Amino acid sequence: MKDKKFWIFVYFISLIIIGSLGYYIIGGNDWTLLDSLYMTIITLASVGYGEVHVLDNYGKIWSILLIIFGVTGVGVLFRTINEEFIQSQRFWKKKMKKTISKLKNHHIICGYGRMGAVIAKELKDKNQKFLIIEKNEEKVEQIRDNDMLCLQGDATSEKTLKSANIDKASGIAVVLKTDQDNLFVTMTIKTIYPEIFLLSRCAKEDNQSKLIRAGANKVINPYISGGHRMAEILIKPQVEDSISVVSPKNSKMNLTIDEISLNDVQKYDSVTIKESRIREKFGISIVGIMDDNGKSIINPLSDQILRSNQTIILIGDVHKMNKFKEELP
Repeated sequence: MKDKKFWIFVYFISLIIIGSLGYYIIGGNDWTLLDSLYMTIITLASVGYGEVHVLDNYGKIWSILLIIFGVTGVGVLFRTINEEFIQSQRFWKKKMKKTISKLKNHHIICGYGRMGAVIAKELKDKNQKFLIIEKNEEKVEQIRDNDMLCLQGDATSEKTLKSANIDKASGIAVVLKTDQDNLFVTMTIKTIYPEIFLLSRCAKEDNQSKLIRAGANKVINPYISGGHRMAEILIKPQVEDSISVVSPKNSKMNLTIDEISLNDVQKYDSVTIKESRIREKFGISIVGIMDDNGKSIINPLSDQILRSNQTIILIGDVHKMNKFKEELP
C-alpha cells in the first residue's frame, strides 16, 4: 500500500512537470515557466480562474488531456484511500476478535449510550477487563477511538453472546435505551446463561419488578444511582447489599452514596459543614471531600470549610438525596 501511494505521488508530480512543459512549448514566447506552471495547477485543480493567455487549438487539446489524466489520478487516489480504510477496518476487527476470544473473568456492557459510556470509563479507570456489545456503527467507531474492546452486534443474538465469551464472563450490565429493550435482552441472556450475574438499567420504577422476574440479579435506576455505582456493583456485586441497612422493624432503608460538585453552588462556598446545615435540612451526611488537585479528606469534621473547587461525597436515603439535588442550582 505504501508503494502504491508513492507511485501516485510520483504520478502527480510528473503530471505537473509534463503539463507545465507542454504549455511552455505550445505557448511559445508569450508563456513563461511560471505561467505554464500556474495554468497546469488551475487546470488539474479545476478551480476555473480562467486562461493565463488565450489558448489555440493545441493548447485546448493539451488542457483536455491534462484534465483526463488528472481526474484519472484522483480516482486512483480515492480508491487507494478507500482500500486502505477497508483494510484497516478488517485488521481492527480481526485483532479485536482475537483479543475477545482470549477474555475471561471480564465484564460485558450491552449498549453504549450515556450510561454505558460512564460504566465503561469507570471500568477502564479501574483497570478492569470489559467488552462492549453495540450494534450502532457510529458508536462502535467511538468505542474504537477510545481504545476499548467492542463487539458489533445484537445483544439478543446467541451468536453475539457466544462471541463475547459470555460463558467466561463474571458479569454483564444491560444498559440499553429503553426498559423494553433491557427486559428483552435480560430474558434472552438469562434463558441461555442463567448463572451469569446480570445488572440491568431501569428508567421507570414500575418496570423494576418485571426485570427481576426476567432474571436480573440487580436493577438500578440511573437517575438515582448513576453509572459510578453500577460499575462498582458490576465489579463487586456485594457492594449493593452492603449499602442496604436493615432497620429494627426489618424494613430496608435504601441508602445511596453520591458525589456533588460545588463548582456552581455559591451558597456553600467558604462555609463550614456545620454552617451549611446539609445534614439538618436534608438528613444526609458529608463523608468525604475532594478538590481539583486530587487531595481528599475522609470523614471531615463539622468545622471543615467547603470550597467551590471541591466535590463532596454524600451518603443518605435515596429520596432525601434526590431532594437535596433538586434544590441545587
